[in-house]
Amino acid sequence: MWKRSFTASTLLYLVILSAFFGVFLLYPLIHIFPHAFYVDGRLSLTFFRLMVVNHVYRDAIINSINIGVITTIATTIISLPLAYFMVRYKFTGSGLLKGLLLVPLVMPPFVGAIGMRQFFARFGSINLLLTKLGILSEPIDWLGGGGLWGVIIMEALHLYPIMYLNIATALANIDPSMEEAAENMGANKWKVFTTVTLPLIMPGYFGGAAIVFIWAFTDLGTPLIFECRDVIPVQIFNMVTDIGGNPMGYALVVFVILVTMVFFYLSRRILGKKSYEMLPRSALGGSELRVKSSGFRAVLIYVFTLGIILVALLPHLSVLLTSVSQKWFMTVLPENITMTYYGKVFTHDLTLPAIRNSIIFSFFSTIIDIILGILIAYLLTRKDIPAKGILDTASMLPLAIPGLVLAFGYVGCFSGTRLDPRHDPSFLLVIAYAVRRLPYTVRTAYAGFQQTSVFLEEASHSLGASPLYTLRKITLPLIRSHLVAGGILSFAFAMLEVSDSLILAMKEKFYPITKVIYVLNGRVTDGPYIASAMGILGMLLLTASLIITGRYLGKRMGELFSQQSS
Repeated sequence: MWKRSFTASTLLYLVILSAFFGVFLLYPLIHIFPHAFYVDGRLSLTFFRLMVVNHVYRDAIINSINIGVITTIATTIISLPLAYFMVRYKFTGSGLLKGLLLVPLVMPPFVGAIGMRQFFARFGSINLLLTKLGILSEPIDWLGGGGLWGVIIMEALHLYPIMYLNIATALANIDPSMEEAAENMGANKWKVFTTVTLPLIMPGYFGGAAIVFIWAFTDLGTPLIFECRDVIPVQIFNMVTDIGGNPMGYALVVFVILVTMVFFYLSRRILGKKSYEMLPRSALGGSELRVKSSGFRAVLIYVFTLGIILVALLPHLSVLLTSVSQKWFMTVLPENITMTYYGKVFTHDLTLPAIRNSIIFSFFSTIIDIILGILIAYLLTRKDIPAKGILDTASMLPLAIPGLVLAFGYVGCFSGTRLDPRHDPSFLLVIAYAVRRLPYTVRTAYAGFQQTSVFLEEASHSLGASPLYTLRKITLPLIRSHLVAGGILSFAFAMLEVSDSLILAMKEKFYPITKVIYVLNGRVTDGPYIASAMGILGMLLLTASLIITGRYLGKRMGELFSQQSS
């Protein structure tokens, strides 16, 4: 069949993709390793020994691992019952609650951290309220450990939807007859859950756990806002300016890469030990239980779910209140409300150029993503190419590579060249955004190709049309909605990209939105208020993009945040 043919154009597409991934994904990673292992031209483990003997680096490693592990445990505790309730029970308002559970995804945790500091700082709203009520005699350090617990709380509240989506998807695909068989043999509900249900959802769980751990372990923005300096991402960030004179930064990045690889390897190894084949619930009919809104079980579900939602919305509420406060200091709530800072977002000498920069960078990165996404999805679904699995893996690899690592690699391998980000980071910012968000457009385009009948393309080809003409005139119009969905999502997330922006944008005139939010938050006058207003506008942008994408993709939306989809 024509769609299986390996043509010169197919070879050209593979060369283009290989060059892109080679130069902007593999080369920066490979470049890092020699600097970490060689001292004065000789192989050495000196820098890795320092990680053990030097208390600064040792504490940073321990703290970062603690953040990743505790965040993963916390999101598990939150998401497992939520997924069970949402998948196994039908009750009034369940659809609304499912939507509200995903709200934390619309705000980067480092933006929420700005408002959370206002709530939970030593003289923040919570301590002031408890003191006025006579519950406390002196303030409590809620953020504890130099902001460490504040980071963990913010990460858990932001990332639990990813864990929830993975577990809920796995739970929804379980063959109900397997659980019914266990019940018929006399097993109680708990026994069925621990011996049948839990093992069957392990693939979804480990997929979500891998993303949550790596995300929390490598997040840069949130520790910076909470001034939690003793973590690996902040240590690496501080070493970027001295990347040529202090190779320790390279060693820390290699450590991050190794931890990431080990974690993904273990998750895959654990998943590979057991394989369960079953018909999905959708094929056999669901086994959801309908509960009365006034019943005890329904009340329990409402209380737990609404409690999680209310706590998860605290960062959004705190940022919103900060953005409309004339001045908020030593009071439980703002005393004067104003919209002044929203006006300043579009007039401030830092914010206006940042908005323009982010729009430009994100626009061009989205164009790159759409083009590459179409090429990759086309080759995966319409061509019989050698090593198809390698191309699929390469396109999903950015999900496993932290932005911190990629950005540091760009600074290291392009320093002293015409692409040196210390002079003009524009090109590298566009490429970094494109690489990081490429999986979104690949997945949406792939879904479009899968849902489009190949017979229309075969008919076009049989009438003499070339594959390129058929792709342009027949296939692309049919998958337009998927491309729009992937493009919107890529654009919105690129606008709020954190690690790449903080590391690569070194000159003020090239600052994107997230770098300006970080800079403004450090200013003691109106900075945090303007930063909060920018964060709210960014949240609205991402909310709109998720709603539009959800309308196009429907239930496939969850695949974009599922490690299993890679």
